[in-house]
Order: sequence, then C-alpha cells, then structure tokens
Amino acid sequence: MEAPRHDTRGIVDPSGLLNRVRFRRHEPAEPLRRYVEWYWLIDWDLPAPYASHVVPHPSVNLTFQWDEEERPPYGEVTGVALGLYTRKLTGRGRVCGAKFRPGGFRPYTPGTPVSRWTGRTLPAQEVFPQVTADTARSVVTPADDRARVAALDTFLLSLTCTPDPQSDLAIDLVARIRADRTVRRVGDFAEARGLSVRALQRLFSTHVGVSPKWVILRYRIHEALEQAGHRGDVDWAGLAADLGYADQAHLVRDFTATVGVPPTAYAAEARAGR
Repeated sequence: MEAPRHDTRGIVDPSGLLNRVRFRRHEPAEPLRRYVEWYWLIDWDLPAPYASHVVPHPSVNLTFQWDEEERPPYGEVTGVALGLYTRKLTGRGRVCGAKFRPGGFRPYTPGTPVSRWTGRTLPAQEVFPQVTADTARSVVTPADDRARVAALDTFLLSLTCTPDPQSDLAIDLVARIRADRTVRRVGDFAEARGLSVRALQRLFSTHVGVSPKWVILRYRIHEALEQAGHRGDVDWAGLAADLGYADQAHLVRDFTATVGVPPTAYAAEARAGR
C-alpha cells in the first residue's frame, strides 16, 4: 500500500522533521490514482514546538488535521504555495493529506480555475460542501493507517470527478517537466508540444494554478535542494549549468529567495545535521 516514491524532495530539513514525526505515504484507491499522487500521513508528539519548512510542489493538497490539545479535527484545502510553506507543530497531532497531481485537482472543481486557490488555504467545506466534522474525525482519529487510508478513499470516491482532456494534458506536461531536466525554456517546450506560449500559459493557469515558467523554476530548486542536502561536495557552477541557469549567481539568487538561505549555507547545515 506504500507509495512508490520515498524521496524527501521539497522538505527543507528532512532529518530534523523525520526525527520528530512519523511520516508515511500511501497509494490511494486505483480509480483515484490518475489525479491523486499519494496520501501522506504525519503523527507527532513533541516536548517542544517545531517549525517544518517545505518548498511546495505545484500541487493542491486536501488535508484533515487534528491538533489534539488545541482543537477538534478539521479539513483544509491548500492551493499551490508560491513561497516557503511553514507549519508549526506543537504538542500532539496528526495530519492526513491527499496530494493531488499537478493538474489533477481541476476535475473535482471543474467550474473554478485552479489559480483561484493558489497561495491560499481554505476550510475544506468552502471547496467541498460535503466535508463535515464527522468527515474529518473519520479520517484522523483511527490509530491504524489502513483505516485512515480507507476513510480518505471513501471520501474522495464520493466526490464528483469530471474527467477533462485538458487536465490530462496538464498532468502529462508537468510530469514531463519534472522528469526531463533539459526542459528549460517555456517557448521551446510549448513549440515541442505543438502549443503556443499563450495557450500553454492558459492551460497551466486553469489546470495547475501556476505558470509553466514557475513550474520549471520550482523543479530546479527542488533538484538544487536535494543536491545540497545529500551530497558532500556540490559543484554549484556545474549544477547551475545542468539546471539551465545562465550562471551560478542566478541559481544562488533563486535558491536564497525560495529557501531563505544561500545554497552553500544550507549544504553546511545539512552536513552538520547528518
């Protein structure tokens, strides 16, 4: 039942987070997998508060949360976060989330462009009126992962999903950008896919929530973050060229603006943590 990908791509301090919480990924039910990439479950019981930082993927997340000492279970929809996403964890709690594939949320809200949710976090019932307090409790209160996954499956399968060839196209295009590091320029990518730049931009705004340029840049930062966190010595100039930056200074500027520290400082902190 575990999802196939186990990397920590996007988590700014993976060792710090994973030393404090139980983090798991599970596959959704088969009919959901075209649009939902995976479920992610986190449980914590902390003696002191901890701030988790994530450089988000271009994905919408539906989460059910339970801060056991502060409030009853609740649900939220989080659109693509444009900057660093920070979540302060205190006391005991749980999060059970569904991470939609980039482009995969639109079939569940076909009347609304995904850009409407970008940079926003809303109570889940504002997007899905079917969500109730009982929905949230059914997902987060079971002690067993299988029961939580089953509750997520039950809820998502109850929603109306309107398949859309344009959503399918957006899903496939983002997956290509993520997998192919030679994709560097929006114009070249659009031409290779038989689209105008404007048509590609409209497609991404409506079905992904951010521009194709933003997606390309975000996956560059994810790769740089992964390299800085897991390699002892990084050839920053070589990595910048490999990721399609004009020079090392451009990579350093984007990394610092997104993560909050220069890549060399982040790499040093990661080595110290290891």
